[in-house]
Amino acid sequence: MPPVSEYLNIKLFTLFEHPFTVGEVIVAPILVLIGIFIAKWLISKIVNRLIRNGANPDFIHLVKRIASVLVIVLLSITILDFLNVPITAFAFLSGAIAIGFGFGAQNIINNFISGWILIWERPIKIGDFLEVESAKGIVEEINTRSTRVRRTDGVHMLIPNSKLLENTVINWTLIDTMTRSTLTVGVAYGSPVKLVAELIKQTVDEQDEILKSPKPTVIFDDFGDNSLVFVTYFWVNAKAESDIRLVKSNMRFRMDELFAKHNIVIAYPQRDIHLDGQLHIVNTPNKIDE
Repeated sequence: MPPVSEYLNIKLFTLFEHPFTVGEVIVAPILVLIGIFIAKWLISKIVNRLIRNGANPDFIHLVKRIASVLVIVLLSITILDFLNVPITAFAFLSGAIAIGFGFGAQNIINNFISGWILIWERPIKIGDFLEVESAKGIVEEINTRSTRVRRTDGVHMLIPNSKLLENTVINWTLIDTMTRSTLTVGVAYGSPVKLVAELIKQTVDEQDEILKSPKPTVIFDDFGDNSLVFVTYFWVNAKAESDIRLVKSNMRFRMDELFAKHNIVIAYPQRDIHLDGQLHIVNTPNKIDE
C-alpha cells in the first residue's frame, strides 16, 4: 500500500505556473481557519485590556480595524509563502482589479477611503450626536463604507462616509457636551417686569442641569405686539437634543407655578376691534310657513 505522502503529493491543477498538490489544497484552508481563530483571540484580548483600562470606544474601534487589516495581510503572505506562490504572480490580476475599481467602483473607493479618514482623524466619534441635513442622531458604528446613526426616533440610518466629509455636518459633542440654549416667555402688559426677571432667574437657579459658568442671563428682550418678551440664555451639558428639551420643560413647569403664585399672566395674542360710525339693526318680520 503506498504511503499517505504519495497521495498528498498528487498534482491537482496548475495556477500562476505553480502546480497545486492535494496536501496543499487540504492544509491551506486549515491554516486559514487556525490563523483566523488565533487572530480573533488576540484581538479580543487586546480589546478587553483596553476596555478595562477605560479606553475611548472610538479608539478601541480604530485598534480593531487596524488589527483586522494587519491580520489579513500577514495571513495572506503566510499562505502564499506556504504554497510557494510568488506575489508577483498577482501583479497582472491586481492591475486589472485596480482598473475595474477606477471605472466602476469610484463611490465605493471614495467611501472606503473616507471611512479610514473618519476613523484616523476622528472628526466624528462613536457616541457623538450629529445633525446631518434634517436628521439628528447618535453615532453607533463607523464602518469602512458607511456610518451607522441611530436617530432620535429610534430608526437606524446608514450614511455614506464620503457624505460626512464633503457636506456640512453639525457635531454637538465634537469637543465637549456644553451647549447654549434659550427660553422665551411673554407676560401681559402691566406686569412688574423686575419681579418677572427675578422669578425667571429663580427658575434658572433651581435647575441642577444648568451650568453656573458661563453664567445664565435673563434679558428683557422686547415690547411685543401682545406681550413683554423675556429671553433667558443658559448653558447645559447635553449629549442629545432631548436633554435640552427636558430642561426647558422643567423650566416652564416651574415658571408657570411661580407666575401663578404672584398673579403674573403669561400673555397670549389679543386683538381690539374699533368700529367707526353707527350700527343699524334691521328688524325683519318672521314668516311662518303654513
